[in-house]
Amino acid sequence: MRHRLMGAAALAAVSVLVFTSVAFAQTSATSAATSSTKRGSGDIQMHLTNDPNISGIWTHHPDPSARSYASCCFADPKVTNSLLTPWGLAKFHENRPGFGPDAVSRGENDPTIKCEPPGVPRVYMHLFPIQIIQVPGEVLELFEYDHFVRRIYTDGRGHPKDLEPTWMGDSIGTWEGDTLVVDTVGLNDKTWIDRDGHPHSDKMHVIERIHRTGPDTLKVGITVDDPVTYKKPVVGEMTFEQRPDWNIEEHICEDNVNDTDLEQ
Repeated sequence: MRHRLMGAAALAAVSVLVFTSVAFAQTSATSAATSSTKRGSGDIQMHLTNDPNISGIWTHHPDPSARSYASCCFADPKVTNSLLTPWGLAKFHENRPGFGPDAVSRGENDPTIKCEPPGVPRVYMHLFPIQIIQVPGEVLELFEYDHFVRRIYTDGRGHPKDLEPTWMGDSIGTWEGDTLVVDTVGLNDKTWIDRDGHPHSDKMHVIERIHRTGPDTLKVGITVDDPVTYKKPVVGEMTFEQRPDWNIEEHICEDNVNDTDLEQ
């Protein structure tokens, strides 16, 4: 991964996003929220709430160039295969991924190769950095991959009752001690849960548990609960390391669709 320099234009763009989000989310009740500057391992993080601090720019750990990382956070693909229902197995056999024991060159029908949104949890599995920004009432995840922005609401609201399935679903976060627990529903069935081609239905329910495990490490535990596709929940985890000297750069899928490094 190349060295990143924070340019003035990129810094200005991030600043506009942060302060726009703050202005939108802040109400008269937010006077109790404090603004403080957190310093750790040489980096400075602006932390705008009293919640535990998971803000920063994060990248995959260990070395994202390691080929063994292709299957990412879930168990051996064969274990995941064993959990598939008959419906799920049929859908799995229709998929032609670029990774795993059933891989074909470049992944013939991988949705991301067609520049479709990766969905949750697969959005974490692209080997590009993620920036987490905490503001009153929500946590923002800014993915370098195709510049996806994910909003996790932490203001006490529930999921809307009339959700229409979407690529990234509706995400609600609550704090359990130092762990952000994210509950995501309302996902369509057009994405895969991993890079090995494992499918899901529009009944999938994803739970993430996000917390620091050290000054510069972050763990994301993932549980996929989809009884239409899997006989029991599929569980995994990912570890990220902080990169305070990096910047979220521009990545547009259509510009990189022929890039041989897109999915490596």
